[in-house]
Amino acid sequence: MPMTRIAIPEQRFTLWRDAISRALQQTLVSSFDIPETDCFQLFDRYQPEERIFDRHYLSGSEQGRSEDFLLFQITAGRPRGPEEKQKLYLKLVELLGQSIGIKPQDVMVVITFTQPEDWSFGSGKLFKVSDIPRP
Repeated sequence: MPMTRIAIPEQRFTLWRDAISRALQQTLVSSFDIPETDCFQLFDRYQPEERIFDRHYLSGSEQGRSEDFLLFQITAGRPRGPEEKQKLYLKLVELLGQSIGIKPQDVMVVITFTQPEDWSFGSGKLFKVSDIPRP
């Protein structure tokens, strides 16, 4: 049940939104084992003057980050181990590179995990794992 906020440059939003959404969802399904229909994504669009980021801090490249820099903030329920997280990071960078041509150093991901009671999916109801429909 991940919910993701994607910080994207305003000038790339229209051109990249759908491809980013597909790449992210495909990655979450394959790496975090979530249902295909479990999709909650919010795009936060920023003008260049509204974004301040270190172009070289741990970017993995001498070139550093460009104006195309994307930040994915994923909030998920069930915790995942380092192997699952690494799989997600690599798959997301791979799919985004293929679909929009973004450089790996321009993709940053931050994952936060929560407890079931930290979620309400609507109607003021506290979420319980037993609420998940079984296939």
